[in-house]
Formats: sequence, C-alpha cells, structure tokens
Amino acid sequence: MSRKPLLLLALALAGALAAPAALAQSAGDWTLGIGVHNVDPKSSNGSLDATALGLGPLPPTEVDGSVRPTITAEYFIRDNLGIEVLAALPFQHDISIRGVGKVGSTKQLPPVVSLQYHFTNGSQVTPFVGVGLNYTTFFSEDTTGALAGTRLELEDSWGLAAHVGLDFAIGERSALRVDARWADIGTDVKVNGIKLGKADIDPLVYGVAYVWRF
Repeated sequence: MSRKPLLLLALALAGALAAPAALAQSAGDWTLGIGVHNVDPKSSNGSLDATALGLGPLPPTEVDGSVRPTITAEYFIRDNLGIEVLAALPFQHDISIRGVGKVGSTKQLPPVVSLQYHFTNGSQVTPFVGVGLNYTTFFSEDTTGALAGTRLELEDSWGLAAHVGLDFAIGERSALRVDARWADIGTDVKVNGIKLGKADIDPLVYGVAYVWRF
C-alpha cells in the first residue's frame, strides 16, 4: 500500500511549524470531530505456517484497506495539551494469501486514546502531534477459498499509536482537519483453534474531519 499520504502530511506539518506564534487553545476546552478515514494496512502482513492443517508454510498474508466514518473527542487538560479518544464504525477487511487469493474477512474496531500537543501559530493552520495507546478488537471473522469451511479467529491487539495532523480554521470555533495515524496492530491467527502465526497489520489511518471547539 502507498505511504504517500503520510509523506505529504509530514511536509505540510513541517511548513506549518515554521509559522509565527499565535493564540493557544485553552485548558478546559473540548473539541468534537466527525470525519471519514481509511485504514491502510502495510503491504505485507507476515507469513503463516499451516503445516498443522496439512497445507505447509504459506506465502505472505495481505490485508486490504477499509474506509469508515469516525468520531473524535478531545479535552484540553492544559493550554495546547489535550487527551483525545478516537472511535469509528466497524472497519471490514478482506484477508488474502499472495498467489492463493482471498481466504477470509474480518471486522474490527480500533479505538485509540492519545495525548496530543497543538502548536500555536499565526496562520489559519494549526499543526498537532500525539502519541497514545490503541486497542483493536476483531470480530465476525469468515473464511472462503482455500480456508473455506474452517473457523478463523483473530486475537485482540494492544499497541502504541502516533498521530499528526493539521487543522485549517473555518471561523472562530471550527476547523477542517487532515490527519494521519500509525498504529502497532499485531494479531495471533488461529484456524480451527490451531495457531498459525501472527499477522502484523500496522496500518496508517488517514482522512479528513470537521472539528468543533466548545
């Protein structure tokens, strides 16, 4: 999968950081963001060993992307410093084995809690960075193709997450947000109760949102 959105966002962030100082966001403020984001897993998610199923070692596993509506809420515990919670409608991903094709699908929810710093600047663009914790729960697993008729299980995952973005001011209390996250998501894969290995998904999550401050 392409990593161009993260590169473009990083370049824009570097430019915004060069802007002159401006007013800070105040302690006690809240923001609410409604948007749409794409979960873009890395291109190769590791290889599984299906020897116990009579299939032997498998080629690399691939997980496709998924776009869903998202919502964020952030509370500023100090000027410029906030705690944000990310939620979303369930993302759905097809699971394929290189050279074999689609073998399954799953749904997942990846809530993230982040500590974020919003830089002050004198332009209409406010950059921010954050670091936090991601919990991903998988459900509604299904199998097809080479794994049809088997029972697929993906274990829940805990991992670190990083966040960068830009808020483009629209009026005094609203902004258009462009952002990208990286999350450390790795899940143990089981088929018929037999562990076949670990899938390292580690996606970029990027998109846009409309943000209100109150």
